[in-house]
Amino acid sequence: MIRISFRQGLLAGFAIIVLLLGGVALRSWMLVETLVEENRRNSEQAIQLTAAVQELAERSIDVERSARQYLVLEEALYRQRFDENLNKSLELVERLDSLAAEPLAPLLGEWRKIARALRGGIDKQTDKDEPASFLARLMELNALLKNAGQRWIESRNAHLLDQLEANRLRLGGQILLALGGALLAALAMGWWLVRPLRQLEQAIGRLGANRFDEAVQVGGPDDLRQLGRRLDWLRQRLADLEADRERALRHVSHELKTPLTALKEGVALLREEVPGPLGENQREVVAILQHNVLGLQRQIESLLSLNGAAFEARKLNRERDDPRKLLAGVVKCRELHAQSRQVRVVIDAPESGMALIDNEKLAVALDNLLSNAIDFSPEGGEVRLTLAREEGRLRFACIDQGPGVAPEDRLRIFDPFVQGQRVAPAPRQGSGVGLSIVRELVQAMGGTVVVMPVEQGGHFVLDIPDEK
Repeated sequence: MIRISFRQGLLAGFAIIVLLLGGVALRSWMLVETLVEENRRNSEQAIQLTAAVQELAERSIDVERSARQYLVLEEALYRQRFDENLNKSLELVERLDSLAAEPLAPLLGEWRKIARALRGGIDKQTDKDEPASFLARLMELNALLKNAGQRWIESRNAHLLDQLEANRLRLGGQILLALGGALLAALAMGWWLVRPLRQLEQAIGRLGANRFDEAVQVGGPDDLRQLGRRLDWLRQRLADLEADRERALRHVSHELKTPLTALKEGVALLREEVPGPLGENQREVVAILQHNVLGLQRQIESLLSLNGAAFEARKLNRERDDPRKLLAGVVKCRELHAQSRQVRVVIDAPESGMALIDNEKLAVALDNLLSNAIDFSPEGGEVRLTLAREEGRLRFACIDQGPGVAPEDRLRIFDPFVQGQRVAPAPRQGSGVGLSIVRELVQAMGGTVVVMPVEQGGHFVLDIPDEK
């Protein structure tokens, strides 16, 4: 089996295009050269014919003059001039005959015949009126030769124009065929070379999104196939490493939770003074221990939540549902939370119809955004949840009236365990993984989540594909 590399395929495609277009260009050049040469030859023949016909007419006048002089004076000098002029005229006739002008051939033959008859009449000198009739006929033949020569030149020019038109149409067809062939070659080369590049791009995108379940298959040139096989090896390797990471995280979390639970119970017993009364300093130490134990517990639970979200993000379960109904359900789940903070939640979602969405993941992402918005909103404030359909996308927005996100935090606010510099109006306990979970879930749905640069308040926009 012949294996062609990317470079060889590219060169072969360009070579085919160059051969097609170059062949047409060469054909055009050869055609132009042929027509130019034929036109030059026609022009030369036309000039020669016109000059010969004109000279023949002048010689015929000399023949007539010398003939008449000889018939009147009968001197040898005039007879010699007659013969010289007639011979030169016959040479011109031969020259005209050599031009292969077919319309002139009968007239030239008759001219020779009349010339012979004229010579014979001059020699016999029987009837002086007979040479005169021959001379008159020669003058008529000269006029006919001039007209026939003009018609022959015009016919040659017309033939050349007809040939030029026919070749122009033929050449136009050849150019169209060559352009069509070049276009087909370019499309075939593009499909053969670009398709594997798109497959590589999609495979890299899946690897970047931690989607290791689909094998990497790349067609096309041999070197790109080899690259696809290396990427598939990388996919398997990353899948093994991700599985090892999750397994290690579960083991570490489990191993930490067991002693942490015992430590938490022990601190609770100390706080309740079960072993015995505690002094003031001892109670302060126990309070510090309890605070740190609870903080460590939250960190472990957040780590497990983030790991669980990353695992669930690989499994999409899209169903047809109404996004407005989903928004209403998220707000209802946070109704008590909003009442405790005296925050009003407003939904701005016009009728948009059904969409193919993953209800569970989208609800978790919106719930995290809404929870943060309620926590950071001032008492009596308002949180707006909006929904819009724009160019094949579902765009959700969560807008609050809180302190917002500092400009220096916008690029890293979605990173795990990152909490912004601006604090909520009321005390809250968080580990900084909520927005990381939002990003994991939204990216799994093929969307994006960003924080908009606004002067006041928080403005988060969640954008996912709108698959109706």
